Amino acid sequence: MILVVFWLLCLHKPLFKDPTATVVVSQEGKLLGARIASDGQWRFPAVDSVPYRFKSCILEFEDAYFYSHPGFNPVAMSKALWSNLTTNNRHGGSTLTQQVVRLSRKNQKRTYLEKIIETFMATRVEAGYSKAEILNFYASNAPFGGNVVGLESACWRYFGIPSSELSWGQAAALAVLPNAPSLVFPGKNESIFKAKRDRLLQKLKEENYIDETTYELAVAEDLPGKPRELPDHTPHFTERMAREQSGNYVNSTIQFNLQRRINHITSEAYYRLDQNQIHNLAVLILDVNSREVLSYVGNAPTTAQHANYVDIITRQRSTGSTLKPFLFASLLSAGELLPNSLVADVPTSINGYNPQNFDRSYHGAVPASEALAQSLNVPAVNLLREYGLKRFYNNLYQLNFKSIDKSADYYGLSLILGGAESNLWQLTNAYAGMAATLNFFNSTSSEYPDHAFDEPVYLKKETNRVTSKNQNPELFDAGAIYQTLKTLREVNRPEGSENWEFFSDAQPLAWKTGTSYGFKDAWAVGVTGDYAIGVWVGNADGEGRPGITGIQAAAPILFEVLDVLPDSDWFEMPYDELVEAEICPQSGNLAGLFCPVSIQEWIPKKGTRTEACKFHQQVFLNQEGDQRVTASCYPLGKMLSKSWFSLPPVWEYYYAPLHPEYKPLPEFAPGCFRESEKLMEFIYPKRGETILLPKDFDGEQEVVLRVAHRNPDTKIYWYLDGVYISTTTNFHELSLELSSGIYKLLVTDSEGNSIEQQVVIDKAS
Repeated sequence: MILVVFWLLCLHKPLFKDPTATVVVSQEGKLLGARIASDGQWRFPAVDSVPYRFKSCILEFEDAYFYSHPGFNPVAMSKALWSNLTTNNRHGGSTLTQQVVRLSRKNQKRTYLEKIIETFMATRVEAGYSKAEILNFYASNAPFGGNVVGLESACWRYFGIPSSELSWGQAAALAVLPNAPSLVFPGKNESIFKAKRDRLLQKLKEENYIDETTYELAVAEDLPGKPRELPDHTPHFTERMAREQSGNYVNSTIQFNLQRRINHITSEAYYRLDQNQIHNLAVLILDVNSREVLSYVGNAPTTAQHANYVDIITRQRSTGSTLKPFLFASLLSAGELLPNSLVADVPTSINGYNPQNFDRSYHGAVPASEALAQSLNVPAVNLLREYGLKRFYNNLYQLNFKSIDKSADYYGLSLILGGAESNLWQLTNAYAGMAATLNFFNSTSSEYPDHAFDEPVYLKKETNRVTSKNQNPELFDAGAIYQTLKTLREVNRPEGSENWEFFSDAQPLAWKTGTSYGFKDAWAVGVTGDYAIGVWVGNADGEGRPGITGIQAAAPILFEVLDVLPDSDWFEMPYDELVEAEICPQSGNLAGLFCPVSIQEWIPKKGTRTEACKFHQQVFLNQEGDQRVTASCYPLGKMLSKSWFSLPPVWEYYYAPLHPEYKPLPEFAPGCFRESEKLMEFIYPKRGETILLPKDFDGEQEVVLRVAHRNPDTKIYWYLDGVYISTTTNFHELSLELSSGIYKLLVTDSEGNSIEQQVVIDKAS
């Protein structure tokens, strides 16, 4: 009874507890890379089945009666015992089951007592496991020379192929190795190794496993030699899996052929960029709808000196302008902006913060869609201020930007221009989430997905988590997303860019670039109906270079990647979230009472809440049409009524030179009352703005004062604290040397119109 209990309990479970390597394969099952086990052995996770050729070879070589014995072979053991007692040759006579027991017991010293223990335990193994499982135990844990353990790792280390592709010659060579692993070392015992393999092949021929031709081809094959390097198509992704899925067989979502093509593209791009001392880049491709990772290039094939080991995809970097589309979509979805509404692009100062456009120029007024397409900074800051910093910050939280984890006030309005840090993983996923939301809306009965901005998935067993969520959008409505992506189809090239006609022939892509302050990070992110592509270019150590811009460095790679992806259709129009409205083509707003013409445009439903055009006004002119008049100074019957497009003075100051078709309002006829018209406006400084001097600065600071006037030909007289200081004509700008203090600035034009405000100059705290 005690013996039975001991027999039942003699096996520990699991039978093998050795650490295994992390093995990463593509969604097609091809090896992408592997990382060695923690004990320094190349031991792949256990195989599910043993290939036919190796199984045939190992059974013929080691245990021909495997399927008929109870765990030990009495005949073989008797022969081995007789040989050991009567000759100097040593034979084991062990079955594969006994060898599995010996491997699980860490190859105890070979004694007769140990043999009895192995035999006893082998019968228990046979009772507890199937023959297929026992064979898998052996194939997964047998030694194959050096630190190579298990069939699968041996196949890759010696032949560079999976076990399923073994030839008869290769299978026979591996079958004889566990019996004498030292035979594998190149230049040593090769003749013995070959003789063993060839005898096994001869036996296979005699047993009709192979024919004569196959036998001759097999014996002519080379023996395994020095272990090969394993494939490493996704080094940074494999390292990530080694941390997150240590010791596991990782069946990833990465597409093998696509990954190889992207590797080639990034290698070529790296050699180009390296000429300008730009050493690092990263590329991520996601399936928009399933959010599966299809390709993962964590860094360029650079050197250790330039941090080739750093996985850039997960590293935090300044976002540049890449968050602007989310602000645009937020405003559209909230019904606070129309796609082509004019927004201010004039010198702006907000609590000492002075945003600048990339080319340091101003447009005066620009359609919101054009401001986004051209990635203008000043309009973006003004729109963020109007929408609300904390409100937008909360939207980013919902978009799953986990790295933007400080308070909204910490980032301030610079948040929209790269004041916060994120990574390619989060950024590409957020763009994919917008596209997925729109696709889901169009493919259902106008429903919205749940968890559209959840993390991407990279394990094949994980499924798409997008589910129906009634009629309520998670963040942006489908109309706002469609208008945003439509805008992003426009190439956001700055002035001076050349040869961008090349990109217009590519398949439709909604894309955005970004460049961080100091030319340290270049971004390009784009989405089609099926794919999201993210590209980052720069130096891992943060060194800036003049060529590190989204347009110059990252965008070309984005379009090269797009070229190798299957064509995607453009997004369908979400009619259920759009309405047709009368739009003023000049202002981009809803048509107002005085808009001379209007056009029909599709806008997000909530866009009907926006205000009507305020830039068209009714003016009354004299009969010649060259002067404005009022009823107090001109006969009512002779007045001409006309609709006139007029911008605020500061907007007009920058807008008019860029738009020859723009006509400023005519002057009033002499003696006519101007009513409450605003003729002049301070460009700098703005009302309530404090001009800050450096903390340790003593003395006077040069301050440039600017004024915009509707009549560019008029003279303006400048007074500071009641004292006349200068006169300007046409270009109304004045430079003064001022020290800390509070001044009263008054300007008057030649017709007696005046404006005044305080100028406060103080030292930074």
